[in-house]
Amino acid sequence: MKLNKAILALAISATLLTACSSTDEQDAGFTDGSQSGAAGINDASTSGLNGGSGISGSEMGSGSGFGSGGGLGPEFSDPNNPLSKQTIYFMLDSSQVQQDYVPVVAAHSQYLLANPGQHIVLEGHGDERGSREYNIALGEQRAKAVASMMKVQGVNESQLEIVSYGEEKPAAFGHDESSWQLNRRVELVYQGK
Repeated sequence: MKLNKAILALAISATLLTACSSTDEQDAGFTDGSQSGAAGINDASTSGLNGGSGISGSEMGSGSGFGSGGGLGPEFSDPNNPLSKQTIYFMLDSSQVQQDYVPVVAAHSQYLLANPGQHIVLEGHGDERGSREYNIALGEQRAKAVASMMKVQGVNESQLEIVSYGEEKPAAFGHDESSWQLNRRVELVYQGK
């Protein structure tokens, strides 16, 4: 019951954050796709993300942190537990967390609240399209979006670290939409106590 209330509060908070974002927190060019032409990004179709052939919350892979190998507890290896999902995927040119991933962010927020000694690195990534500088900035905006949702849930800022790798650490090495979908992500990497 507590988790349901937390998920509802997170969904409401995310909606409010999206509606009330300021230019200091989020550059509109990273969320509305208006930078596509200027950044040299190929506007491939993203309809596959929500149209059945894309990535859903239940198909997420694990990040490269403690949760994927052990050290955090059995809930991180239980595929039915949202804590086992340590990757948040994004749409093309977007840093907005999709509704499919709100429960995942909420679960990790609750875990961090219950374990104040834990520290997590939010690693932002982008696909290969666009300039290196653009992708570093977009990866950072994605990581900041996840961090903002966690802070709204009460997670202490000292438990969060933001890093952006841009296109430098791809999850998939292909040059097609299915590879690009896997590369537009934030990985949640636990650093331990």
